[in-house]
Amino acid sequence: MDLDDIHIPSIQDLSHDEAIEHLRQIRLSRRTKKFSTVSESTVKKKAAAKAVPKVSTSDAEILLKLLGGS
Repeated sequence: MDLDDIHIPSIQDLSHDEAIEHLRQIRLSRRTKKFSTVSESTVKKKAAAKAVPKVSTSDAEILLKLLGGS
């Protein structure tokens, strides 16, 4: 398979107006903002789920005793 098998007309084969329109379409497609498929609320929910609750000093002491520390 090579480039001739793709069947895309060369820019040299297009008329002047067709070539300008083709280049304009390419530039326009690069300028448009790509929208994310993940919603912002989903991202916030995942961040909240990963949040670790704070441990009080008394809870930390109990955990340290259970783990065999001093």
